[in-house]
Amino acid sequence: MGNKRIFHDPIHKEIIIDSDKPEELMIMQLIDTLAFQRLRRIKQLGAASLIFHGAESSRFTHSIGVFCVARKIYRRLIEQKPEFSQNKFMLFGAALLHDLGHGPLSHTSEVIFSHDHEFWSKKLVKNYSPITSILKNFGSELPNQIGELFTTQNLFSKPLKTLISSEIDCDRLDYLLRDSYNTGTKYGLVDLERIISALTFSPDGNIAIKPKGVIAIEHFLVLRNMMYRTIYNHRINEISTWILEKIIYIIKNNSAQKDIWIDESMSRWIFSPENLEFKDFLANDDIVFNYHLIKWKNESFEPLKTLCKMFIDRNLLKASDISFLSKIKKLEILAFARKKCKVNNYDSEVFCGIKERSFKGFKSNNSLKIWDGTYQNSLEKHSELIKTLMTSNNNSLIIYPGEFRKDIEDQISIERDNS
Repeated sequence: MGNKRIFHDPIHKEIIIDSDKPEELMIMQLIDTLAFQRLRRIKQLGAASLIFHGAESSRFTHSIGVFCVARKIYRRLIEQKPEFSQNKFMLFGAALLHDLGHGPLSHTSEVIFSHDHEFWSKKLVKNYSPITSILKNFGSELPNQIGELFTTQNLFSKPLKTLISSEIDCDRLDYLLRDSYNTGTKYGLVDLERIISALTFSPDGNIAIKPKGVIAIEHFLVLRNMMYRTIYNHRINEISTWILEKIIYIIKNNSAQKDIWIDESMSRWIFSPENLEFKDFLANDDIVFNYHLIKWKNESFEPLKTLCKMFIDRNLLKASDISFLSKIKKLEILAFARKKCKVNNYDSEVFCGIKERSFKGFKSNNSLKIWDGTYQNSLEKHSELIKTLMTSNNNSLIIYPGEFRKDIEDQISIERDNS
């Protein structure tokens, strides 16, 4: 067993990495880099553990899961097309490293720091020498090839693009199962093995699904829809992100130059993200970010102190749904909430506002088609359910301090009755 490493995973059970196989030796070496180990300190679901207390797992756990899914799919595909084996280093490397560029609290960083994790994943793979040098040992072009798979344009190698970046890719096949498991919201377990066993190649050389796998795909897309509605777009997630956005906004616009402690790397994340260097990027994670929030809660100025206290102590702002109101009525509710804030000495720009959020339906980029051996068809043409799951919807929340909840809810009822 000296050459094997076992990861005991709640979703995929035993994930065995065997360093006697060069592609898996590469994976083992990448896992041991500082940049990959940092992912242990980035929560997969950001602030969602404030709602679902089991949602504590990390991007590290998820990334190893994505590699495991990619390997299972790879084994299925080379049975049908042995020459696909030339892609294994690219596929495994991309699957493992696709989330390397995440900031603190994962997707929350995209909003609060305007951070682009795909851009950073690509940058680390192509230019960060500890990662790049490992990849080059297994193929001189690997850093560039993997980096290109992380961008949205379809540059080459369609099957790999489908597996790494499409609506039904290795990433989603892992995180929907994992997030559902960790949050305790089990909307039926997606049959991963069934989806994988139904994969095939269509005549155009891309990956397709046999008709027997369509029900498992439908199930997977229903799970995606439910996870977005109940977890990713949960109102407490929206409120937490709002609070963190305001915290960073206040620090950026500290016009009175009030004293505030902030370490050098965090300062670059906030004030000059475009000049972020690898060492500053890697120095920021959930632990460092939370430490700053705790420091600011204890040693800063208002309203920064109160906002940090709200987040750290989980004594959050409240939110009510106002999606059904007209634009004018929404603004009337906002004016009412702002008035309540002013009377009670809350900064109305910081402690209340309207947050619009959209739930994006499943978007078919036509990368995965159904192939029955004779005809090729798109998923949505084959399935009414999948067609339905493609619709998007928007909703609006009014955010405000909890002590006004009754007044705001009453005002919303009045507006509803008058509309």
